[in-house]
Amino acid sequence: MDEINPFLSIQEFSKLSGVEASTLRYWDDIGVFTPHMRNDETNYRYYSAAQLLALNFVTTLSDLEIPLKTIASLREDRDPGKLLDLLEKQEKQMDMEMRNLRRRYSIIHARRELINIGAKVNEDEICITKLENMDMILWPENEYSADDTFVQPLAAFVPEIHDLHINLSFPVGGYYNDLEAFRKDPGRPDHFISLDPTGMHTRKAGDYLVGYVRGYYGELGDLPERLAAHAKENSIPLTGPLYLMYLLEEFSTQDDSQYLAQASIAVSTRRRDR
Repeated sequence: MDEINPFLSIQEFSKLSGVEASTLRYWDDIGVFTPHMRNDETNYRYYSAAQLLALNFVTTLSDLEIPLKTIASLREDRDPGKLLDLLEKQEKQMDMEMRNLRRRYSIIHARRELINIGAKVNEDEICITKLENMDMILWPENEYSADDTFVQPLAAFVPEIHDLHINLSFPVGGYYNDLEAFRKDPGRPDHFISLDPTGMHTRKAGDYLVGYVRGYYGELGDLPERLAAHAKENSIPLTGPLYLMYLLEEFSTQDDSQYLAQASIAVSTRRRDR
């Protein structure tokens, strides 16, 4: 009867463990995980089934993105205290990575939502539309000198955005205290807003009078008067601030004359256009 070989070739061990043979060779070369024995004549690597437990230590830490050099060191000098310190450090790093991933996801989501809306709206229409909750950051009140446009206060805030916890990767819009403020000076919002969902300000869900206009930032044409006229003609009571958001801007079109802005202001009771 043939003697049963208690050892596995690298290909057999690879199949059993699910680790590529090329990875096993590399880990052997750098001293992270060595085979049970080598054939002196052929230099072939042979592994024992019991090494699967030792391999699990390596693959688990590798999956956690712990450097191979650190894993090799731990294999030779391992104790619960050192491993706990390592895992706590890695946990903090992963917490930071998850926060960054969530932030990038939120930026993508905010911009995708605006572009989707901008691609579907009838931009000549003024109507009452049901809008969902939208969390945002409300910037400090803007201060204007006589000849200032929105550019001057925006530029003044840029050095302070870190202290204000503002991320300019999120879409930025305008906040007006009411419709009259929008009509009086549409190019100079009372505040800026960032569509960052971690903000403490919320445009609450409900019915909003909504209108659209194309043009460069601050070029809002007759939109303020069209909104006011529509509200008056249809006896629509309005309440609260007006939000100006750019659905299509430099991220979605190279032609700045084709930027598409949306103005929305809450309707105090549910109404329908006549």
